[in-house]
Amino acid sequence: MSTPKAAKPAVKARGAKAEAVPGHDHEHGDACGDDCGHDHGHDHHHGDLPDARGIYLISPSSAVRDPATVELARERLQQQGFKTALDRTAFAEHQRFAGTDAQRLASLTRAAKQKLPIVMVTRGGYGLGRLLHAIDWKAMADSGKRFVGMSDFTAFNLGLLAQTGAVSYTGATAVQDFGGKKVDDLTEALFGEVMRGELEILSFETLDADPVDARGILWGGNLAMVTSLLGTPYMPKIRGGILFLEDVAEHPYRIERMLIQLWQAGILAKQKAIVLGRFSDYKLAPHDKGYDLHEVVAWLRKTVKVPVITGLPYGHVATKATLPIGQKVGIATEKGLAHLVLDEHHH
Repeated sequence: MSTPKAAKPAVKARGAKAEAVPGHDHEHGDACGDDCGHDHGHDHHHGDLPDARGIYLISPSSAVRDPATVELARERLQQQGFKTALDRTAFAEHQRFAGTDAQRLASLTRAAKQKLPIVMVTRGGYGLGRLLHAIDWKAMADSGKRFVGMSDFTAFNLGLLAQTGAVSYTGATAVQDFGGKKVDDLTEALFGEVMRGELEILSFETLDADPVDARGILWGGNLAMVTSLLGTPYMPKIRGGILFLEDVAEHPYRIERMLIQLWQAGILAKQKAIVLGRFSDYKLAPHDKGYDLHEVVAWLRKTVKVPVITGLPYGHVATKATLPIGQKVGIATEKGLAHLVLDEHHH
C-alpha cells in the first residue's frame, strides 16, 4: 500500500462528459438511501460549475518555515489560472504555531469574509484542534468558500461536516504540493479539475480491493486526526459512508491501534467501504518479524468485515487527489481497479 518513491500510481481522471469506465456498467444516481448520510439537512454543494477564479491562503496550524515556498506556490497557482491572495498573518510565528490561537482563529474569520472562492492552507502540522470550540461553523458553511487542506486540516474538514453538513476538500496544500522543487503533474491537474467541478470519476489501481458497489458520504482524512475527534462534537456521525484514511510516520502497530479504536467505538462497522490511501515514511523494527502494513490490512478485513480498498492516491506523498469531504459519492471495484464517482449529478 505504501508506494515506493520511484513509483507513480496509475490514476485516470474522467470529466463530466467522459464515457463509462470500461467494465463499470453500474448506474450511480443521486439516491443515497436513508442509511448513508450524516445527521444534518444542510446542502452546501454550490452548483455544477463552481467559481474557481482565486485562492486565499491561510496558515491555521504550524508556522511556515520558509516564506519563499509560499511565494513560489503562489506563482505556480497563478500559472494554473488562479488569482491568489495571502492572509496578513500567514507568516506569523508563535512557538511552533503560525501565530497565537487568536491570530489563527481570526485568519479563518477573514477567509470566510473575503471575496476569493477557494481557501487553501499553506501547510498542516499541528494547531487546529485548539481552535475547534471557537470557530463560527455556521459562518464558515454559509460563506460558500471551498476550504482545502490536509493532515492537521482534517480536524476542520470533519468539524465543518459534523457541525453543519457542509462540504470541504482535502488534498493539495500550498507548501507541500506547489512550493517545492517540482510540482507533481497529476496532483496539480486533479486539484484544478476538482476546484472547477470538472472531475467526475477518479479511477486508480488497487492490488487487493474487496468487491464493492456502493454509495455514501465520502469522509475521513488523516487517521490520527480522525481518531483524535472521537467523543467530541466535531466527529461526524456518518452511517453507510465511504471512509478514507492516510497517515505519515506512524508504525503499522500504531496505525492498527487507531483502527482498533475506531472499530471499538462503532465507527468502522457502520461504513459501506474503507478506502486506504498512502501510509508513508515509517520504519520497521527487527522484532516486527514480518508484521507490516499488509498484516494490519488483513486484520482490518478479518475483524471489521467491511469492504477494504487500497491504493487511493492520497496522503503525505507527491501524487495525491483532492477529494470532497461530506459529498455523496459512489465507489466500485473490478479486478485491479477502483472507481470513485465524485459527481453523481447527471448533466
